[in-house]
Amino acid sequence: MLKQYGDLLVGDPAYAERARAFSAKVRDVTELLAVLPPALVPPRHALPLRVTYHDACHLAHAQGVRDAPRLLLRQIPGLELVELAESDTCCGSAGSYNLTEPEMARRLGERKAANVVASGASCVAVANPGCAMQIQAALRRAGVSIAVRHPVELLDAAYRGEELPTGP
Repeated sequence: MLKQYGDLLVGDPAYAERARAFSAKVRDVTELLAVLPPALVPPRHALPLRVTYHDACHLAHAQGVRDAPRLLLRQIPGLELVELAESDTCCGSAGSYNLTEPEMARRLGERKAANVVASGASCVAVANPGCAMQIQAALRRAGVSIAVRHPVELLDAAYRGEELPTGP
């Protein structure tokens, strides 16, 4: 939403320029971290995981952020990133959609979980808490133990040398 202030206030003579300047500075944490040179402070520890990435709607569709989370994950030694089929298809969370349309949300979650399982990954990286809860619930209903983590959690584990649990 903060990235849209420039568009929302474009016709306001008092705030248009300030809103545009503010919006131009707003970045998702993955965008910010992905552009830092890895040589600046590279992750020190290998994270031997096969990971897939779900494109959250708020990042992929609303903001056009698709590459930064993947670039960030690829900086982690030992991490194998595998593409997720239909990675940018909604998981069914969609803000309050899972509350207003629970049956459709459940079906979308099941479809996403099936794609995660088919990827062969032991972890799915998700940059949105709503998506993380939706995918984790769908995996749990399917009886599958695949970890759901934010990309920054994985990066943090690589810096700290911590092993992440492979399950939810």
